[in-house]
Amino acid sequence: QVQLVESGGGLVQPGGPLRLSCAASGIISRLYAMAWYRQAPTKQQRELVAAIRSGGNTNYPDSVKGRFTISRDNTKNTVYLQMNSLNPEDTAVYYCTAVFKGEQFWGQGTQVTVSS
Repeated sequence: QVQLVESGGGLVQPGGPLRLSCAASGIISRLYAMAWYRQAPTKQQRELVAAIRSGGNTNYPDSVKGRFTISRDNTKNTVYLQMNSLNPEDTAVYYCTAVFKGEQFWGQGTQVTVSS
């Protein structure tokens, strides 16, 4: 059974950092492209915030480039999202996903709230 479990969400003040973790089980995550998406309360769709391929290449949308960093620890089957300089527009539920050969799995999400 495949499971992706996100953790690390919470309340943070504007300008502060937060690091999310996504622990994978039931898959060999190093084989998968891993990504973080988010869904803001006012939006109906999830948007990509960071992705990392099995080879280590990363990509980010302009909205988070320079502030967010995705990384992976294959020994722990875990992917991280380091978020810096957070602002209220980053408030959302953040989801981890894994993709490999047509299979895609999602975690349950973790809430990130940026507020003073």
